[in-house]
Amino acid sequence: MTFDNSHCFWLWISTMHVFFRRHLETGEVLIDRLEVVTLSAGYPSKLPVRKYASQSDIPIHDWPDLGQCNDFDVGVVVSFGSLLSEELILRFPYGILNVHPSLLPRWRGPAPVFHTVLHGDQVTGVTIMQIRPKRFDVGPIVMQKECAVPTRCTANELGVMLAEAGADMLLATLKKLPECIENSREQSKKGATFAPKINIAMSWVNWEEQTSEELDRLNRAISCRVPLRTLWMGNTVKLLDFVDLRDLPLFPVVTQQSIPGTIQFHKESNILLVRCKDDWVGFRLVVLKKKLSAADFYNGYLHRYFQERTNDHNVWRFQMHKPEQSLAKRAKRNWVATHR
Repeated sequence: MTFDNSHCFWLWISTMHVFFRRHLETGEVLIDRLEVVTLSAGYPSKLPVRKYASQSDIPIHDWPDLGQCNDFDVGVVVSFGSLLSEELILRFPYGILNVHPSLLPRWRGPAPVFHTVLHGDQVTGVTIMQIRPKRFDVGPIVMQKECAVPTRCTANELGVMLAEAGADMLLATLKKLPECIENSREQSKKGATFAPKINIAMSWVNWEEQTSEELDRLNRAISCRVPLRTLWMGNTVKLLDFVDLRDLPLFPVVTQQSIPGTIQFHKESNILLVRCKDDWVGFRLVVLKKKLSAADFYNGYLHRYFQERTNDHNVWRFQMHKPEQSLAKRAKRNWVATHR
């Protein structure tokens, strides 16, 4: 039985489905019963695994109403996002396995691939572990495989690579399941890190503090979900089509004395240049109310015609976003101040 909400899980379940069909057609026994547990039918468009299971006539159970899900040897969890009870885990003689795209205990949590790219890890991998109740990603390691992170890959590219490796590892584990379970090992207590979900707050660029290397990693990690953001004259600007100027060997040297956030337009390459902490980065597209090319943004807002008609130097700079304190935090601060 498989538990899943993941966009990549269709690869794993389709691989298991092949072996299930082989059992039906040839009698070869590896998987003789396959069913899926996922979120309810209210989220069909967001759950590719549910669509695949429905099209393939694989029985589907809506979490948490599992009914009589008995007589299974093992469960498999991928990016499920819900803690499983001890009572449920004990229904499976070999427990429930979790396919996790990192080298546990590094990057426990819901977004390991994003944080692998964000932090510039050169090595990652896939871990198959046994689920334990009450906590995520802490169970014994059944199988683990290390692999190199491709140079300057995106989180999406790395996710696909790890999904393919995970599918192969899962089948290898199922083929020798009793032996793998017997030889499992507890996770090390050293080197544990947490990979929280990606959110919009991470996308705001701090031009004074972030280097070109850090912005490159941030873009490759999160832009598939959340574009980089900045402020210009009080308006939110989304920054698209990131350009690492190191990829342009003949790119002219730009003055290094500019203040972080300074904007320049390079006409020959149609790139909007922005000064960060240590260097310059480039973008080919921005969104300010609508999508604009670098040339459109320059001609519409930064051309010398506009420069001569304003004394506001912020026109030539992107500003740092400073999120307002939440009402709850503000109220707590005021309460503390009045009760001292």
